[in-house]
Amino acid sequence: MDPVSRVIATEAAIDLAAVLAAENGPILFHQSGGCCDGSSPMCYPRSDFMVGDQDVCLGDVGGSPFYISRPQFEYWKHTQIILDVVPGKGGMFSLENGRGVRFLTRSRVYTDAEVGRLEAV
Repeated sequence: MDPVSRVIATEAAIDLAAVLAAENGPILFHQSGGCCDGSSPMCYPRSDFMVGDQDVCLGDVGGSPFYISRPQFEYWKHTQIILDVVPGKGGMFSLENGRGVRFLTRSRVYTDAEVGRLEAV
């Protein structure tokens, strides 16, 4: 059986990530548990964001890594993260800012059958 991904993305999120990577070079996503912009998934040039010891890589979105803070992962480890795009204003420092759309995190709880097949972090 194939492993179950911890992070997936909608076509809209994959398409926007491809545009941002074409314009900015390699990118990454980071989901933290902070307030305000920190509660949204943020997109950064890889060279502009230092991944910390407390960050967990859940997988990738269109070839771009998706990280979450370890404390936030502990809350969400029973759910699959679904990266989406919706109308709105992106996070102040996130690359999609100013485009009239923003990344949004959705989630769903894993089934009992999926839990044993989760990708390692």
